[in-house]
Amino acid sequence: MGIELIDRSLSRGHRPGIVLMDTGYGNNTTFLKKLEERELKYLGGIAKNRKIVVKQKSFSEIETRIDELAKSLPVEKFEPVILSLEKPKKVWVTTLTASTSRLSGERTFAIVMNASSTEEATEIDYFITNVEPSKVTSEWIVNSYSNRNWIEVFYREALMMVRVKRISSKR
Repeated sequence: MGIELIDRSLSRGHRPGIVLMDTGYGNNTTFLKKLEERELKYLGGIAKNRKIVVKQKSFSEIETRIDELAKSLPVEKFEPVILSLEKPKKVWVTTLTASTSRLSGERTFAIVMNASSTEEATEIDYFITNVEPSKVTSEWIVNSYSNRNWIEVFYREALMMVRVKRISSKR
């Protein structure tokens, strides 16, 4: 359904600056490939068990789960960011470049936590984006993704309208 809506928007001449998606879509490699075929930029949540391939300083590569990588990173790798909401929220973020087995090339991944270390954090979120690495900062990740809540509101309202139309047309 997501690609259908995007294609409909593109056919009407609307081109999104960025596609924001939750983990359900962010984990869907086929969906990500379809976005890239349409030359669209995206930022999406991914599951903690998503495997990524990270280049080491020795130029060797290791495949690891992103949550395991997060646990291995020193606290200094995370920088605090204040998320401007109704009530400001402080999060800790790190970004890294890596690849996945089913997508060609590298992407930027981010780890966002509600504490300065994985041991203290009660919420840890993981993200993937194909936006140029030079534009992807910790602030950009959290500020861009915070707009996803408006997508949830729109989706619920659109779904209600579709249901109302279906009910009305059955009468």
